[in-house]
Amino acid sequence: MVHYSTATRLDASFAALSDATRRGVLEQLAWAEASITDLAERFHMTLTGMKKHVGVLERAGLVVTEKVGRVRTCRLGAQGLAEEAGWIANYHQRWHARFDALDDVIAELKAMENKDEPERH
Repeated sequence: MVHYSTATRLDASFAALSDATRRGVLEQLAWAEASITDLAERFHMTLTGMKKHVGVLERAGLVVTEKVGRVRTCRLGAQGLAEEAGWIANYHQRWHARFDALDDVIAELKAMENKDEPERH
């Protein structure tokens, strides 16, 4: 198995996840293993087209295939999406921190605005 650096692995994973069919294949494989033929039928595509999609998922480490006789069976890769989820969580925290800081600035501006307004009786 090829070992990728974190950045290269994330690039491959996010590229693989950018396609709706490949996300659908992962959803399908989350329920049960399936042959490439079964996946091609389920997604109404050619066997060659599905082999290409599975190849992208396999290179990203998201899917593992095993050939037994003439049937190539696919299952989810053992690595999962932990690194990808961690990367997203990191940016999620950064965005929340920025929005919290913006909320503080808005609150300060409103307080200054209210302080400058003359009182009405």
